[in-house]
Amino acid sequence: MDNEDKGNAQEIWVVVKTNPRAEKKVDERLSNAGFTTYLPLLTTLKVWSDRKKKVITPLIPSTLFVKTTPKLVTTIYAINGIHSVLKFLGKPAIVHDYEIENLQILLNQKSESDLELVDRYQKGELVQVVSGPFKGLVANVLKSTSSFRLVVEIESLGSGFVVNVSKSCVEKWVKINS
Repeated sequence: MDNEDKGNAQEIWVVVKTNPRAEKKVDERLSNAGFTTYLPLLTTLKVWSDRKKKVITPLIPSTLFVKTTPKLVTTIYAINGIHSVLKFLGKPAIVHDYEIENLQILLNQKSESDLELVDRYQKGELVQVVSGPFKGLVANVLKSTSSFRLVVEIESLGSGFVVNVSKSCVEKWVKINS
């Protein structure tokens, strides 16, 4: 990918759908083609009757994220193993930088913290974790009853993850940039 083309427009994160079980190879091919990619991987312990093994699998099957300019999105289709680019209203669905950062924070954290009730936050309100193991996470308030919880959303995929965080670690989120 030419740096001159890259500099003409602001880069965006897009969702790339791959053929089944092709995420790692497609990620490698896109990286070799000069694209910035993010493939969220999860390490799990698989147990069989005769052995145990740590297995690294994609967090979201057949999905990876690519940072590119709107003009260069169509060039992604030339990469072997790509099924499609997720679209919204006919245009590539944009994933915000903070959503990618949220995935990175979630995958780097192994345990959850307890969360106490906070009345000043309302269901659906955006908050940011300012300290603790999930620092930097931007999420929606899921519950503000006895078990206050946050939903980390990836809007363009229509999915999310639920985490518990201490009330002392959360404050209202002020959007500075996308």
